Amino acid sequence: MPPHSIGSGTISFGLVSIPVKMFTAASSESVSFNQLHAKCGGRIKQQLLCPTCNEVVERSTLVKGYEFAKDQYVQFTEEEIKALEAEVSRMIDITEFVPLAQVDPIYFEKTYYLGPDKGGEKAYRLLADAMQKAERVALAKFCMRGKESLVLIRPSQNGLMLHTMYFADEVRDFGEVDKGDAAKIKPGEMDLAHRLIDELSTDAFRPDQYEDDYRTRVLQVVESKVEGREVTSLAPQAQQAQVIDLMEALKQSLGKRAGGAGAEKSADAKSGGSLEKRPAAKARREKPESSPRVKKIEGGRR
Repeated sequence: MPPHSIGSGTISFGLVSIPVKMFTAASSESVSFNQLHAKCGGRIKQQLLCPTCNEVVERSTLVKGYEFAKDQYVQFTEEEIKALEAEVSRMIDITEFVPLAQVDPIYFEKTYYLGPDKGGEKAYRLLADAMQKAERVALAKFCMRGKESLVLIRPSQNGLMLHTMYFADEVRDFGEVDKGDAAKIKPGEMDLAHRLIDELSTDAFRPDQYEDDYRTRVLQVVESKVEGREVTSLAPQAQQAQVIDLMEALKQSLGKRAGGAGAEKSADAKSGGSLEKRPAAKARREKPESSPRVKKIEGGRR
């Protein structure tokens, strides 16, 4: 089934305008739970309570307020809020092109795919290819849901992606966090750390080898409960971490890597070199088949 467009816009740079369609690029599949009454199993509904009047109030009687001081608010009507919202515009006006390496990922918020709308295929293709060749990404402003957003457009996978971004004053100052600058690195520790990084390094990012084990365990228990089977604990047993010397920890880590590689070579030699290698994550487990009776947990974010 082809993806459904959630909106449209027009990329503008110079005198060039490119009509585009937007598609959601990713959605969370994390599980969540609803609150039920243990006595009857009914789902609990929350009521709106005014603590000043000590009474339950209807949503129709509510107004929005901005807290300008502790427990002090100024009220806004829906009409006043709508008047403050940015003028509805589909224009994505590019202001500058910069190298992607100069953009800190901390500013990225959410990702969308951009595809050409009717009549914009050639201009879309031209912009995507030109940005790819120039190794540049575009910064622009775009009005989404009545609010102005800072966005970044980048070429990727033979197309264009749009990332909504945080404004600079929305990103907290990392300088306020202690980074352990007073710690002293012992001689040789840096070399061992580099060796360990080299041992664990690969040339490509392969996200498909990582899975949400917690979600898998939850859905397995859900399936068991649905089928009326006895539920057993599937949570991994937490191991007590031992506080040891940093140098010793690095040495032990390198030793385990070396031992594992030696055992694999030995097994390969015994099998005449015919031992098929598989990615570590895939070898450790096979993804369980999902039950057709359990599609998702009600209330989970999509």
